[in-house]
Amino acid sequence: MLTLKRNIALIIDTKNHAGKASRVFELFIITLISLNAIAIVVESYASVRERYVDFFHYFELFSVAVFTVEYLLRIWIADWVYPAKTRRHSVWYFVSSWGGVIDLLAILPFYLPLVLDLRFVRILRIMRLLRLLKLTRYSMALNIIGRVIKETKQELNITIFITGILLFFSSTIMYYLENTVQPEAFPNIPATLWWAVATLTTVGYGDVYPVTPLGKLLSGIIALLGIGIVALPTGIISAAFLSRLEEFKQRGETVDKQDMVCPHCGEEITRHDRAH
Repeated sequence: MLTLKRNIALIIDTKNHAGKASRVFELFIITLISLNAIAIVVESYASVRERYVDFFHYFELFSVAVFTVEYLLRIWIADWVYPAKTRRHSVWYFVSSWGGVIDLLAILPFYLPLVLDLRFVRILRIMRLLRLLKLTRYSMALNIIGRVIKETKQELNITIFITGILLFFSSTIMYYLENTVQPEAFPNIPATLWWAVATLTTVGYGDVYPVTPLGKLLSGIIALLGIGIVALPTGIISAAFLSRLEEFKQRGETVDKQDMVCPHCGEEITRHDRAH
């Protein structure tokens, strides 16, 4: 049983890639996720949906069956992939991890209507899009971006805080400048916040804009500030991403040669580096 669990872990744990079976499994899951995304788009055409309703139904059943079996298998091998003091801790590590949460959300839209009011079915069908997030397990770039965002969380929080303060001040000032002239466009501060967001992000839809001289001056200042402020998070993430990518490439030169030891049987196995 231990050997079987280890072999399954080497196949479905994407950080192992222990041979052809692992690559075939990865390609199969990626293809199935992609087909689910295509099905969601194609199914939005009423004529196609009505004509192939049975096909979409059975394809959904097949997809849910595959993802459910995958989820259960990952719970079963959790004590091998996430070595801990007890199996319960190992299972919890998987279930509470990013991958575990996404795997669960990928199948919940199918099972929840069985116990919830049918009025929620349409909303739950939208949740099928969350299956696309399963691709993060198979994408090096997405994994690196996730780590970068986590590492630069403090810097990003500072920029978000500054942006929030600027939005509040600009929408408040603009309300007092434009409300008496355009009561419909700037009826209150929360409504004026829409103008502030559109201006700060330099999108400028043109549906709401100031007409007073002071209002136009403030709008111009906010637009110029937006060019720099909106670019701050992009610069932070880009710099950290390139740095992390370079480190990953340097480690990747020897990662395939690393020998790992099974935590249960002590047998050496060749695996990709994995961070747990």
